[in-house]
Amino acid sequence: MKSVRIGASVGFWGDVFTSAVDVAKYGNVKYICGDSLAELTMAILHKAKKKNPNDGYTKDVFPLMNALLPICREKGIKIISNCGGLNPMGAAEAVKGIAQKLGLSDIKIAVVEGDNIKDRLREFCEKGYLTHEGDLDNLEDKYMFANVYLGAREVALALETGADIVITGRTTDTGQFLGPAIYEFGWKDGDWNKLAQGIVMGHLMECSGQGTGGNFSGEWWKVENLGSHGYPVSEIYENGEFIFTNPENTGGLVCVDSVKEQLLYEIHDPNSYLTPDVSVDFTTIKLEDVGKNQVKVSGATGNPKPKTLKATMGYSSGYVGEGRITYAWPDALPKARKAEEIIRQRIDMQGIRYEEIHSEYIGINSIHGPLAPEPEVEPNEVMLRVAMRTDSRDEAAKIGREFPSMVLNGPPHATGLSGMQPVRELIGQKSAYIPREEIEAQVKISVVEV
Repeated sequence: MKSVRIGASVGFWGDVFTSAVDVAKYGNVKYICGDSLAELTMAILHKAKKKNPNDGYTKDVFPLMNALLPICREKGIKIISNCGGLNPMGAAEAVKGIAQKLGLSDIKIAVVEGDNIKDRLREFCEKGYLTHEGDLDNLEDKYMFANVYLGAREVALALETGADIVITGRTTDTGQFLGPAIYEFGWKDGDWNKLAQGIVMGHLMECSGQGTGGNFSGEWWKVENLGSHGYPVSEIYENGEFIFTNPENTGGLVCVDSVKEQLLYEIHDPNSYLTPDVSVDFTTIKLEDVGKNQVKVSGATGNPKPKTLKATMGYSSGYVGEGRITYAWPDALPKARKAEEIIRQRIDMQGIRYEEIHSEYIGINSIHGPLAPEPEVEPNEVMLRVAMRTDSRDEAAKIGREFPSMVLNGPPHATGLSGMQPVRELIGQKSAYIPREEIEAQVKISVVEV
């Protein structure tokens, strides 16, 4: 039976790319696919593009492509990435420049565009696809970005151009991996169970090392050599079944338990996991250990794809200022509590405006919050963190200024001061569902040649 081997690259902007290189070197793959986009990433890219119209794509494209291109060119491996962010064509031009500097040629880069709907927000409001509070004329000013999740079909169409590299904007994480399977096997709408299996494969691979023993909550201490972690590799067959593994002689762990954990990651209704390509029932999936670091995955059930595509829109929702200071034993926790009391008193005395204020004691309750019990043993050290959310950048900056003075004007034995932290802008999100025909009609695939 025909099969194809697909490898995973990075799982987010900032991920370790050396493991992706190991997939290319040792994974015996035909495709290597990566996901660089999160909602926060889109906001960061918006700010970059606002400063420079040629920006707007993830900068890990430079170290990643510098490392991958020579190997992939030599081995005939195709690269698929959504590193294009808000500027897929800009990312393609960057990759072209990298290839030229490496002395590589005869490379075809396919660029998928059409996910950006910011210029159509008013139209979609008027058609009733999304709601908006306020003047419709201010939509573009309010939203930083507005993108629809495209799926695997667009990736497959890009591969049909003969592309060696496919660069997209906002696509589903799973679409990067399902696309090559659709292209290789000719799967069509109606092949719902096969498409469902491809989505499950992508779901297991999208988070890079998390699928192969990273972040494993089982016997995590037995996971070997995470310093040389092997990213996922799947050999998927024409019937949709696949073997999930990692490259030989790399670190990590692939077993039924580790695969189960990744399978449950970021799903809502396991009976109906919605993607642009198919609705997947995860409850019928079968997992079987078939060798060292090898799990066979089968049995996913597919149902027809939804009639709408999900859009995500980001907007500024205020600012956060914060400060931190650490207190040493003895009485580290009482000192931190006293420092918090003083800081809150000074905020009130100065009339600093805020919408929300939050404090926590790192080492005591910063993870579990009010569920954390009082420590039975006096801690060696406690860090106080106070954060304040407000609608003004200037107001948010004021809280950090209260921390340096605590060294001289607060409880004793203070250290680890990190006051005057830069103010962070918060990004709010709204979602909407747009009829897919509205989006599919605007999808464009271009080719850049090196």
